[in-house]
Amino acid sequence: MDISGKFAVVTGGASGLGAATARELAAAGATVAIFDVNEEAGEAVAKELGGQFFKCDVSSEDSATAAFAASKEANGAPRILINCAGIGIGVKTTSRGKPHPFDQFARVININLIGTFNCTRLASTDMTELDPLEDAERGVIVSTASVAAYDGQIGQAAYSASKGGIVGMTLPIARDLASVGIRFNTIAPGLFDTPLMASLPDELKKSLGASVPFPSRLGTSEEYASLARHICENVMLNGETIRLDGAIRLAPR
Repeated sequence: MDISGKFAVVTGGASGLGAATARELAAAGATVAIFDVNEEAGEAVAKELGGQFFKCDVSSEDSATAAFAASKEANGAPRILINCAGIGIGVKTTSRGKPHPFDQFARVININLIGTFNCTRLASTDMTELDPLEDAERGVIVSTASVAAYDGQIGQAAYSASKGGIVGMTLPIARDLASVGIRFNTIAPGLFDTPLMASLPDELKKSLGASVPFPSRLGTSEEYASLARHICENVMLNGETIRLDGAIRLAPR
């Protein structure tokens, strides 16, 4: 797909991987809408890119439906959706005689997994109204998993389950959407220097980076964005989860 002149929606676009991807797509000539719960940061990124901000809680059916309806009214149906909205926690299944809080597990699943599917179902339905491009392509969706989907660490039951769900639905969704010319792919980042890492001391981040076989450092949001752009541009990439991780395999802790 030629990104220039296309309309793209980026969830979680106010910061981190989402903001970097929004910038990458805008640099390629796309009109970008930022979907996020952080109004101040989301508005700032949208203004920087000459795009628009729509407040959206991806885990809410009503909020996401309203955001897609408003963005569609302003720009038409999107050709591109990048699902970057997500959260992470570190809580053991049981610890010190107390079970993993049920609401915390449910929240991670609702935002990361259900939120990804919620936006995918809405965007893909809008995409079906678009005229087909070359190769009969109507649109492309890129979602965000994690290497924790494959080798989750201690305390990552909720996070790994949510990201494993995204990996698990990648192929069936791609098959669902194939007949209408919409591609669906997933990126599984390794250790990346994102807002999720922001609370860690610099020495710990340096140590984590050193655990990556090559290159021995944390990944950057721009490297994620570059791959997301390539997936959009390469029509043969479909139904695939790509590990972007410097060959790391996570240890138990």
